[in-house]
Amino acid sequence: MGSQTTLTVATAERMTGLGRQLAALLRPGDLVLLSGELGAGKTTLTRGLGEGLGVRGAVTSPTFVIARVHPSLTGGPALVHVDAYRLGGGLDEMEDLDLDVSLPESVIVVEWGEGKVEQLSEDRLEVRIDRTLGGAEADLVDEADGRRVTVTGLGGRWDDVDLTVLGDN
Repeated sequence: MGSQTTLTVATAERMTGLGRQLAALLRPGDLVLLSGELGAGKTTLTRGLGEGLGVRGAVTSPTFVIARVHPSLTGGPALVHVDAYRLGGGLDEMEDLDLDVSLPESVIVVEWGEGKVEQLSEDRLEVRIDRTLGGAEADLVDEADGRRVTVTGLGGRWDDVDLTVLGDN
């Protein structure tokens, strides 16, 4: 197994910052699997990733379009943001989306992808966001309702990546 780190993220601003930090570790072809309940901060994290990658377009939840492509403004990889919540068949359906982009040249971020897209790549970064306090409806707005974020690198791609650099934002 690759590396793993767990950190506490107190605010939405810091979650965006964590996304920017993660972006610095990513390269074309990387698959990032985000998990966590509704409102945990998956899209907020992805917004930061988009900022860090320098992509075009506002990063919003792709729930109704299933996938949204954000081309790079800086010559870097495109960000493909996928919501797999309504994808039943996983990989096949993902390929059927006919994304106007080459996946090996993009960074792919998948929300709600557990059990559906792992076969896309043995090398992937899994980001699990859990509430530390607060009720199920509590959004990430104040210090009292922080998040515990566990980042796990799987596969050879992540063996030599030090994930402990994350979180000092």
